[in-house]
Amino acid sequence: MSPTGSQARRDRILHLATTTGLTSVEELSQRFGVTASTIRRDLAKLTADGRLARTYGGAMALTAHPEASLRQRTGEAFEAKRAIARRAAAEVGAGETVLLDAGSTVGALAHELRSAKELTVATTGLTALQELADVETVHVECLGGTLRPLSQGFVGPLTEAALEHMTFDRVFLGTDGISPEHGICEADLRQTRLKELMARRADHVYVLAHAAKLGRRPFHAWATLPEGWTLITDPDADPATLDALSERGVEVVLAEVPPPAADYPAPPTGSGAPDA
Repeated sequence: MSPTGSQARRDRILHLATTTGLTSVEELSQRFGVTASTIRRDLAKLTADGRLARTYGGAMALTAHPEASLRQRTGEAFEAKRAIARRAAAEVGAGETVLLDAGSTVGALAHELRSAKELTVATTGLTALQELADVETVHVECLGGTLRPLSQGFVGPLTEAALEHMTFDRVFLGTDGISPEHGICEADLRQTRLKELMARRADHVYVLAHAAKLGRRPFHAWATLPEGWTLITDPDADPATLDALSERGVEVVLAEVPPPAADYPAPPTGSGAPDA
C-alpha cells in the first residue's frame, strides 16, 4: 500500500532533515505547497514518533548518521547558535583568560569576542583562530596537536601537554549531544578526553549547545564534567531534559533568540556574489 499524501510528505521532510540538518517551516511550506500550520502538525507528529527533534524554526533528524563536518554543521540552527554565542560572550570579563573549544557554536562565540579588550584566548579550534587572528586587543594562544579535519580542532598528546601549563577563568565547550545521565557526547574518544581535561583547568565551565542536541546520543564517546557546569542553550530546549540537568546541579541559561532573520537584511539579488 502506498503512503498517504501526508505520510509521504512527512517521509520527505524526514529525508530533508536527515540530509540538511535543519529545515525551516517556511521553506517546507513553500516546497510542499501547504500552510505553515500543516507543516507544524507534520513536525509535531514526527517528533511524537521519536523521528525528529524540534529546533528553532524547524527540525533535526534523530536517526544515527556519520559525523558531520564543521562546514556542514555551520548552517544548522544559525539564529540559535548566534544567540547562544552572544549570551556566552556576556559572561566574559575584561582581562580574563578563556579557553575555547573547536566547533561552530564556539566559533560564533569567538566572533562575538572580536570587540573584547585585554582578553587572552587559548583555543583548540581553527575557527576561533581565524576569527581572532587579526584582533590586536585579544592575545591568542593556539593549543596545537593533531588536527581532526571533520571538526577543524586539535586533539592528542601535544594538545593535552599544552593544557598542563595554563589555567583559565572560563572554558566554553561544544558538543554533539547532551545526556543528563552521561554528560556530553562526541564522535572520538580523543575529543571527550580533551574536553574533560579542558574543564579541569578552568574555574567556570560552559557548554554551548542548541536545543536539538539535548537528549541526543549520536555517538558512544562521552565526557563527564565537574559539578556545577553551565549549559547555554535556546528556548526550544526540551523542558524535561533541562529539568533533569538542573536536578544534577547544571545551571541552565536560555539565550534569547530573535525571530529568524529579524536583524539581517535580505541579501542583494543579482549581485553575482558567491555564497559565503
